[in-house]
Amino acid sequence: MTCSKIGGESLRNRDPMKKDMISELPEALLLHILSYVPTEDVIATSVLSKRWKSLWKMVPKLEFKFLSMLRIDDVYRLLILHKAPFLESFHLKIEDAKGRSDISFLIGIAFSHHVRELVLNLCHDDQKKVRFPSVLCSYNNTLEVLELAQDVLLDFPSRVCFNALRELHLCHVEFKDEESVCNLLSGCPRLQDLVVERYSSFDVETYTIAVPSLQRLTIEDDGSQDMYGGGYVINAPSLKYLSIKDLYGIDFCLIENAPELVEADINDVSHIDNENILASLTSAKRLSFQLTMFLYLPLCVIKYPTGSIFYQLVSLELDIKGINWWNLLSFMLDSSPKLQSLKLDGSCWEDCPVGWEWNEPKCVPECLLLHLETLVWRSYGWQREDEKQVATYILKNAKQLKKATFDPAYVGPKELEKLEKRREMLNELASVARGSTSCHLVFESE
Repeated sequence: MTCSKIGGESLRNRDPMKKDMISELPEALLLHILSYVPTEDVIATSVLSKRWKSLWKMVPKLEFKFLSMLRIDDVYRLLILHKAPFLESFHLKIEDAKGRSDISFLIGIAFSHHVRELVLNLCHDDQKKVRFPSVLCSYNNTLEVLELAQDVLLDFPSRVCFNALRELHLCHVEFKDEESVCNLLSGCPRLQDLVVERYSSFDVETYTIAVPSLQRLTIEDDGSQDMYGGGYVINAPSLKYLSIKDLYGIDFCLIENAPELVEADINDVSHIDNENILASLTSAKRLSFQLTMFLYLPLCVIKYPTGSIFYQLVSLELDIKGINWWNLLSFMLDSSPKLQSLKLDGSCWEDCPVGWEWNEPKCVPECLLLHLETLVWRSYGWQREDEKQVATYILKNAKQLKKATFDPAYVGPKELEKLEKRREMLNELASVARGSTSCHLVFESE
C-alpha cells in the first residue's frame, strides 16, 4: 500500500499535531497571552525552545505569592533579568518573616522598571511591621495603582510625590502618625479612588482625607479590636461616590466638603453624630443607609440636619432594623422632593416602645404627590402594625406610583397558622385604595 502525496510530501509526514502553532504567533500576542498566566508557569516556558528561552523576560506582569526566604532570592534574580520596558504590574505576597526583611530592595527594583501597579501584602503571625521605603517615594511619575496590605508601616516624614497615582488601597496598614497620612495623600495630585480598611484609631486618632482630585472613597473601619475613639475628616470637593461601613468605635466622621457627590452608601455608623453625615449628602442622586445604627439609641439622640433638602435625590434605599426607622424615612421623604425610587430592606427586630409609635405626617411629601414611581420592600414585616401603617400611607398617597413590590418576611412551610395570617394581612394591604390608578402591586414569596 502506498501513501498518496500532496505537493510532493507524504500525508504521513504532514501530522498537524506535530506543528507548534503557538510559537509561530507574533511576539506581542504571545506576551499578551502570557500576561494572564501565573508567573511561575510563564518562567517554566523558557525550556520549551530557543525562542521561548528569554520570552518570559518581556512579560509585563509578575506575581509572586507565599514566598519563603529561599524564593525571595529567586525573585531578586528574576527582576534583575527582566527586560520589559516597563512593568505593568508587580504583585508580591510574603508570609515568611525572614523574607520580609529586604522588601525595600524588591520595591526599588520594581520602581526602576517603571512599575505601574504595585500590590504588596505582608503577613505573618508575629505581626511585626515592615517599613515601606519612603526614600523611594520622593519622586515617581509611573506608578498608577498602589495596594498595601497587612504588616506594612507607613512613615512619611515629608511629602511623597506620586504624580501618576490614580488608585490607592490601604488594607489594615499602620501609619506612624497623622502627619504621615497627610504627606501620603497630599502627594497624589491625580488620585481618584481611595480605599481605606483599618481598625478604629489603631494608629492615628484623626485620619484626614484631603484630596482635591478624589472621586471615589471607601472607608471600612473594623471596631472589633476594642479600640475606640478618633475619627475621620473628609475634604474632597470632586468626590462622586462615598461608601462608609462599620464605624462602630468611631467618635466622629466629618464630611467637610463634598459638593459633587452623586452616590453614597452609609452602613453601620453607630455612636457618631449622624447629623453631619446627612447634611453632607444633600447633592447626592442615589443614597443607601443601613439603620442598625439607630437600634439602641434613644429617640432624643437622633438628629437631623435642619433645613437640608436633597434636591437631586432620585433613589433612596433604607435598611430598616432600628425601632424608630420611620423617623428617618419621614425626614427623607419630606426632604427629597424629586425622589422616584424607594427601597426598604429588612424588618425591625424589636417591639416598638410605648410613645414611639409612628405618626402619620400632617402634610403629604411632595415626592409622593409628584414623583415616586417605584416602591420595593424586602422582608416586609406583615405582622408589625407600624410597617403596615407606613405601607398603607405610601400606597394611599403616592399619586405617580407605577409598581409596588412587597417581599414578606419568611414563614416556614409547616407554620400553617402563620401562613394563613400572612395571607390575610397581605390581602388586606392589597385592598387599600391606592393613590395611583396605574399602580401594579406585587407580592413575592420565598
